[in-house]
Amino acid sequence: MEKKLNSITDVSGIKVGHYTDPEAASGVTVVLSQKGAVAGVDVRGSAPGTRETDLLDPVNLVEKVQAVVLSGGSVFGLAASDGVVQWLSKRGCGFPLGDQVAPIVPAATLYDLGRGVSCKPPITAHWGAKACDAATDQQVPQGNVGAGTGSMAGNIKGGIGTASCLLDSGIWVGAVGAVNSNGSVIDPHTGQPWEIRLEKEDEFGVLGKRCVKLPPAQSSKPAQNTTIGVVATDAACTKSQAQKIAQMAHDGMARAIRPAHTMFDGDTLFCLATGTKELPRTTGFFEAPCAQSLTEIGHAAADCLSRAIIHGVLAARSLGPLIAFRDLPERAK
Repeated sequence: MEKKLNSITDVSGIKVGHYTDPEAASGVTVVLSQKGAVAGVDVRGSAPGTRETDLLDPVNLVEKVQAVVLSGGSVFGLAASDGVVQWLSKRGCGFPLGDQVAPIVPAATLYDLGRGVSCKPPITAHWGAKACDAATDQQVPQGNVGAGTGSMAGNIKGGIGTASCLLDSGIWVGAVGAVNSNGSVIDPHTGQPWEIRLEKEDEFGVLGKRCVKLPPAQSSKPAQNTTIGVVATDAACTKSQAQKIAQMAHDGMARAIRPAHTMFDGDTLFCLATGTKELPRTTGFFEAPCAQSLTEIGHAAADCLSRAIIHGVLAARSLGPLIAFRDLPERAK
C-alpha cells in the first residue's frame, strides 16, 4: 500500500534520521538512499557551505548518491558527513571500487553557532553516524531537531519540516527543509506564513490559522543564515533532470521566504530520484517526451518545499531570544 505520511519518506527508497544536541542548539539531518538515488543540486545563496556538489554536475562521472547530509554548525558541520560515509561503508553502500565501496555523500550546512547554552559545536563524525542510526522511512520529527535545532527564520525561531504529495501520474514527490533564513517566513500584513494557501487537508492545524504580530527586527551579523533541503521523487530521472527539479524547487523557497537567496544566505537544494517508477512520457513532444512530466514534478517539488518550510516554523519551539511562531502574540482583530 502507498504511504501517505505527508513526509519526504513517502518517496520509496528514502529514509530520514536526526541527531540533536539541545545544549549546543545544533544537530544533523541525514537523508538516506542506501540503494542509491540519482542526484542533482542547485546552489542559489551567496554564502554556501557545501561538500561534493561539483560531483553532481551532469557532465561528471558518478550518477548516484547514498545520502545527503544537512547540518548545523557552519563549516564545522561538514564533518558529520565523515560519519555518514563510514556508516554506509560498513554496510557496503557506495560507488563500487573493486573490493571496496566509496559512499557518495553530498552535504550542506547552515550557521547556528553560539545559539545554545554550551559552546560544544564543532560537530563531529559521530553526529552523522548517530543520525543514520535514527533513520526511518516513517514519520519524520519536525521543528527543533536535526539541522533545524538552532535555526532562525528572519527574526523568529526556525526549524526543519517536511511535506509530500502524490501526482495524478502516481509519482510521489517530497521535500525536507531546514529553515535558517535571513528573510521572513511571515507576511507582515497578514501575520501568517507567506504560502499558507498551499495547505492540504488541514495539515497546518490550529497553529496555521493564527495571525501573529512579529517581534521587532533584531540586528544580526551577516552570513549567519541559510536554508538547506532535499526534494525527492520516485521517478526515474537523469542527473540533468534531477538538477532541473532542484532548480524549480527553489521557487518554493523564494515564495515561502522573502527575500531568499540573499548575499547572507547559502541556500542549497538537492534532488534525489530513487527511480522506482518510470517518468511518464507525453505524446506530441518528440524531442523531449518527458518534458511535461518533469515540469509537473518540479512544480510539485516547489510546493512541497514551501509547505515543508511552513511545517518547520509551525513545529518549532522558542529557544533563548528566538521566539517561536506558536508563542508570538496574536494580532489585534
